[in-house]
Amino acid sequence: MADVVDKATRSRMMSGIRGKDTKPELLVRQFLHSEGFRFRLHDKNLPGKPDLVLPKWRTVVLVHGCFWHMHNCKYFKLPSTRTEFWRAKLDSNRKRDELVRNQLQALGWRVVVVHECQLRDDPQTALRTTEAAIRGDVPIL
Repeated sequence: MADVVDKATRSRMMSGIRGKDTKPELLVRQFLHSEGFRFRLHDKNLPGKPDLVLPKWRTVVLVHGCFWHMHNCKYFKLPSTRTEFWRAKLDSNRKRDELVRNQLQALGWRVVVVHECQLRDDPQTALRTTEAAIRGDVPIL
């Protein structure tokens, strides 16, 4: 099946998808800052350039979009066109996520992952759970 928009429009749409400063990431950042947490953003000295780095807590927070990280939730659906391309791309994203998580843990960092669907479905619970995970009150997500 052909794309519903022309190549130029699709290119413009795809270029609008950002890896930094996404709405879910901004929501987490605003909440944590309002709760008194201080953090660095996208530290290039750490594997994978984590979204938020909280040195005081020796914790990183990764905010994952459900599509790009192939999260098993109602918001992820493998595209019906170019399925093999997308499966390979998203599988490599997943493998890289696991590699980065392992590298960070090997360096002594605690890794907290927050998925977009958690923030969409019940933002207050997701944010409070993230805060508790950073403080060490609950197991890592």
